[in-house]
Amino acid sequence: MKTLFPPYAHPSPELALDADTWIIQERPGRRRSVHQVLGRVDLDWGGRSLADVLADVDAWREDGVEGLFLDRAPAGAGGVGPVALTLRLAARRGLHRVVLNPGVPTHPLYRDLNVRICTFDGPWSAYQGWDGDGVRPGDGHIVHGVPTALLTAARRLMGRRGAGFGLATDASPALVDQPSAS
Repeated sequence: MKTLFPPYAHPSPELALDADTWIIQERPGRRRSVHQVLGRVDLDWGGRSLADVLADVDAWREDGVEGLFLDRAPAGAGGVGPVALTLRLAARRGLHRVVLNPGVPTHPLYRDLNVRICTFDGPWSAYQGWDGDGVRPGDGHIVHGVPTALLTAARRLMGRRGAGFGLATDASPALVDQPSAS
């Protein structure tokens, strides 16, 4: 399983990072990592204008990141078109590695976009009872607020649930917002 560090969770000194670790940078211009860097673009559940999203994409391209982390992405059928357009324009700018983070399972049409999808983004308390409906093996899971003593158990649970990438962290997100399936 690949490790993903979103902006609210920084690598713990106890966790060895390998070459497959992706660091998600919050803002352009602060990038200096030996790991692959994805630039975070907030889609605001589909509420941001395309012009604003593309301005962020261009800023990340100029910064030299390896790809994008499309955070707070819409998950419903109505959001597929704008997300597909964003992906196409990002690809034209040379940004082909993209992670889509709606934080919940998406409408099946998103699978045709051929990007990695993070289908869980939430607290440990919710992840423990999560049934995983609508996810596929290889999807990403971001689990925060895990008690430090349970981090290894959380990572194992992610593996058993088929997560292809993700993060289990004791950090709490600074960007708390509930995902929406619409």
